[in-house]
Amino acid sequence: MSDAIPSSPREAYDLLLAGNRRFAAGTPLHPNQDAARRADLTSAQRPFAVLLGCSDSRLAAEIIFDQGLGDLFVVRTAGHAAGPEVLGSIEYGVSVLDCPLVVVLGHDACGAVAATRAAVADGRAAPGYLRDVIERVTPSVLAAHAAGASEDEEFIATHVRHTVDFVMDRSRELADQVARGRTAVVGLTYRLADGSAHPVTARGLDLPTDPSDHPGTTPRAEVA
Repeated sequence: MSDAIPSSPREAYDLLLAGNRRFAAGTPLHPNQDAARRADLTSAQRPFAVLLGCSDSRLAAEIIFDQGLGDLFVVRTAGHAAGPEVLGSIEYGVSVLDCPLVVVLGHDACGAVAATRAAVADGRAAPGYLRDVIERVTPSVLAAHAAGASEDEEFIATHVRHTVDFVMDRSRELADQVARGRTAVVGLTYRLADGSAHPVTARGLDLPTDPSDHPGTTPRAEVA
């Protein structure tokens, strides 16, 4: 693989999705995972994308996108719930590390979304700090219900879109970077069975999406 670091949102997105296609096809290259790469990174890092994903053990970003050390700046929480620490981490990746792409990655069979749907249905409060996760996912579940959603894919896609909207609305730094064309924010959903990632929404990058990927939803490709 080329050692060139993507300098534009489009280049970063294409590189990321090319890696996912290799992974899904069972032909990963496992780039940037040797001792030489480790040594090169001791003094500095230059990842090409910030990835906010779910903590689910089946969603290791560097594996499913066939990347290596120093390629991705990864932030993971249950249900990719976003709070101040997450926003600060994203801003660090964009403004300090100059990442031209931010990805919000959801997935089917998400335990956090399922737990939130159950909590909304029966009205019971979750124990401990799990309550905070459910509170952050609840607006997405309520919005999906209001839109008539019934399938898991619809709830997941809605939650990804809501997370993209949230980070854009709350982070002026990120919104400014997108408006200047220096970075873009893309929402993807990942299918556990076949290992493939699919676009749901984008800000600052024109990405046509296939409605068949998410029945009952209206995919959006937006330029902020």
